[in-house]
Amino acid sequence: MHSKTAFFTPTVSATIKQIDQGLPRACQHISWAIDYAEHGHVDPYVHTESQHCGRTELLIIDEADRLKTAGLEQVRDFYDRHSLGVILIGMPGIEKRLARYPQLYSRIGFAHEYRTLRKDELASVAAQRLPAPDPDDDGLAHTAAIAAIVRATNGNFRLADRLITQINRILDINNRQHLTPEAVDAAQEALLIGH
Repeated sequence: MHSKTAFFTPTVSATIKQIDQGLPRACQHISWAIDYAEHGHVDPYVHTESQHCGRTELLIIDEADRLKTAGLEQVRDFYDRHSLGVILIGMPGIEKRLARYPQLYSRIGFAHEYRTLRKDELASVAAQRLPAPDPDDDGLAHTAAIAAIVRATNGNFRLADRLITQINRILDINNRQHLTPEAVDAAQEALLIGH
């Protein structure tokens, strides 16, 4: 088992108790999964390295901008008590907010702001996750559909992910083997994107 990364997303109104329980639980599940993969069973008394968060190397916290001051302090305390890396993912401006908390900000190694995807990057992502072109029409419908996805999402990866997931659902429900502009339109309507 190569992945030793835990993922945690706080609820919109996460309480201190939810965060205090959620962070260790997410990491503990990774440690147990590694134990199970290596030993065929989970026994933290026998395999003491997997107690608590012992085998988790990285904790990713999505929607970190939802955390209030006390929640950010919980994350800082958790980081201080365990030997693992922490990545906070949030909306633009989270770095400025974190800068107001010197105890936490002094532990930040760097900040990275994701840019929108270029058209060719988004087209590549979409092509990888969607069915292959129909050879009967020389891939024209596929090309038009990919172009519609690029236009509708404007480089926003999260929006593209939602749209592609919905397109795949629509194709599956309708037993379609190939991507069409009509499937993209139906997915856009279902998600209220670009209308």
